This record gives sequence, structure tokens and C-alpha cells, in this order.
Amino acid sequence: MAALLSSLCRPSPATPRFPLPSPGGCFDARRRSFRLGLRCSASRSPRFDPGSEQKDKSFGLKESAISLALAIGLFTGVPALTSPAHASPANPVLPDLSVLISGPPIKDPGALLRNALPIDNKAIREVQRPLEDITESLKVSGVRALDLVERNVRQSSRALEQGKTMILNGVAESKKEHGKELIEKLAVGMQELQQIVEQRDRDAVAPKQKELLQYVGGVEEDMVDGFPYEVPEEYSNMPLLKGRATVDMKVKVKDNPIVEDCVFRIVLDGYNAPVTAGNFLDLVERHFYDGMEIQRADGFVVQTGDPEGPAEGFIDPSTEKVRTVPLEIMVIGDKTPIYGETLEELGRYKAQTRLPFNAFGTMAMARDEFDNNSGSSQVFWLLKESELTPSNANILDGRYAVFGYVTENEDYLADLKVGDVIESIQVVSGLENLVNPSYKIVG
Repeated sequence: MAALLSSLCRPSPATPRFPLPSPGGCFDARRRSFRLGLRCSASRSPRFDPGSEQKDKSFGLKESAISLALAIGLFTGVPALTSPAHASPANPVLPDLSVLISGPPIKDPGALLRNALPIDNKAIREVQRPLEDITESLKVSGVRALDLVERNVRQSSRALEQGKTMILNGVAESKKEHGKELIEKLAVGMQELQQIVEQRDRDAVAPKQKELLQYVGGVEEDMVDGFPYEVPEEYSNMPLLKGRATVDMKVKVKDNPIVEDCVFRIVLDGYNAPVTAGNFLDLVERHFYDGMEIQRADGFVVQTGDPEGPAEGFIDPSTEKVRTVPLEIMVIGDKTPIYGETLEELGRYKAQTRLPFNAFGTMAMARDEFDNNSGSSQVFWLLKESELTPSNANILDGRYAVFGYVTENEDYLADLKVGDVIESIQVVSGLENLVNPSYKIVG
């Protein structure tokens, strides 16, 4: 155990992950293949900023602290990511064993986002699940994989046929026509996928599966009629994301002959974290992160958002003070998020979060160790899976506010390192869901 802790106290380099290639847009020299959103060319030399030397030293100490705390937290159940990341094994409490062994976790960010929508329509979920199960079926070797896929397709097709009326009835009236169009596309796509399986074209299965799940997700989003709850009054005037938004984060990767530019697509979930996601999207529109360096990359997380100067968060020019957001956790079964308290502090050890730290590239808000409501601008992406954060048994759920997932090129997060530069974060869709945007206020 001592040896384990010692090794974990040293920041470790990120281990590259090599996903299968997908067509369009992104060249990976390791495989000489294209992936969406990533481009590679000659790397530049690293930039040295002498003015940041003192902050860098402090940051290194805090990187070591988080590694140590995560190691201890595996056994004590108490982690602490801070702003900047920091940790302490105080007041240990073991999670309930039933939570730690509660079945196979869902790790796909798309599936997590679909399941997190505030809807209750059994019929569409019965279409969704067999389609998602195709991913596991394709992992089986030999011809049996396609046999399993065929069974998945038949289950999903049957559920769609039997539940079509219930599904359409669940779509919001204002979105009925769009929902009907997606259901029709889904039905046609099911037939096409069945033909692909019958032709034993294994390589064509996954792209068609992705297309069909996009239709399913679209139908499910059309079932959401307005924002489902009122944000507490004390936070109601802050920037709020009442719905979802998608952003592209372009990062310049330095001193890497394989990867130089990478675009990460991120879906922000305001249904389950409206204050946290709204705060981030507002900062994106202020171009707060443009030109900012990656400030931590230790194999556990990738982190950024600490501005130059003594402040560790965004200084609102209208108040000349650091703008902070409360800890915001949505629990499965609850109608509104919990604010200001961790699930551990509330004694809700069996509670499951709606946005769990299950996926590689889970995005969350960093905060001060001893202040739940100190999140501001520093964000981190969890690198999964590590030995210390296994899905469904990790030590971060209910303690840090997850507000989105990287849904494209997430594997390349492992290639990022301290000093790489965020060239830009741009909104792709969903900006209309941001209310009370402070970036529009002059000054």
C-alpha cells in the first residue's frame, strides 16, 4: 500500500488511447487514419512563461495531493477535487456495498446523456436499450457477434412497432411533427440495419447504430416540454442553461509528433446542472478560455480554467469579485438538483447521480476543498478508467458537479499535457437555451 501511494503521488504522463478510425476530418498519424475534428501537422516548441513559475510550483504540489487523496479515497470513500485540484482524506465514510456492485455501469457518454433526459416514456427506452446493447454484442469474437446484433435489432424493431403510438403520444405538442419525422426515419433505419446484418457486413453495423441512436435521442429530446423545474431564487438571476448546448473545444497540442490540433465536442447538460452549465457557457461566450493553457494533466484528470493573476476564478467585471456557483447535484428520483451539500454530507450514500463520473471525458466543476460553493471557472475532465475510479464505484459522484460529457474525440484527452493551449471554444448549438447571459452586459 505504501508503494502504491508513493507512486501515485508523482504526476504520471497520460497514456495514449487508440480508438478505431472513423471517416472525416481528423488525421491520426499513429494509424494513418482520419477522425472527426482532429488534425495533425508539425508541432511547435513549448512556450515558457517566466511569470507563471510560482503558480506552476504550487500546482505541482496540488497535483500530488489529489493523487494521494484519490488513492486513500479508494479505501475511505472520501475524495476532494479542489480549485485548483486538491484533496484531503478527512471524515472517511465507506459507500454502501450495494452501490459499489450495482450491476454493469453505462460508460458511453451518449447513453448517459439519453438516460439523463427528464422524460418517463417506457416505450422509447425499450427501443433505445437493445440498440445500445449492439456495442457489447460487437465485442464478441467470430460470427456469434452478428447473431447477437441481429437479436438486438429484432428486439428494438419489435419495441418500436408495438410502442409507436405511445412514443408519439409522449412527444411535446409543439414538437409533434419533428418527432413523427424522426420516428419514421428510425423505422426505415431499423430495416436498413437488419439488411446490413443479413449481409454479414460487420463494419457497417456501428455507423448505422450511431445514426439510429441519434434518432432515438432526438425523439427523446422532443419529449421534453419546456424546462422541468424552477431554479432556487438565490440562483435564478445567474446565467442558466435551461436545456442543452453543444460546444467544440479546439486544443493546440505541443511537442507531439502525432497529434497537434484536436477538436473535442462537448455536450453541456442544463437539465441536470443549469447553474453550472450556464456559468460555463456564459464564460465560453466571453471567450474566457480562448488562449488558456491546460494547467493539469496527470493521468487522473485534465484541468484548466485558472486565470492569470492571484484570483483562482473568473472576476465578474460588474462586481470586480470572483463569480462563484454552488455545488449542484441531480439525484435519480429527485425532481430538482441538490445545492450546496454533498450526498455524503446529507447521508445519501445509496443515491445515484443523474450525471455520473462513468465516462472517459466526464466534465465537472473544480472547487475549493472546504467550500462546496466555490466553483467558478476551473473545470476538469476525468480520464476513465483508472484503478481508483472504477465506474459505479468511483469516489467523486455526489461530491463534484458534473455538467457535461465529451462525446467526440474523448480518447485524445489522454494526449493532452500541461502547456497545451485551448485555441477556442465555440458554441455549436443550444445558445438559445442560455438565460440571463452576463456576457451581453456592457462592461
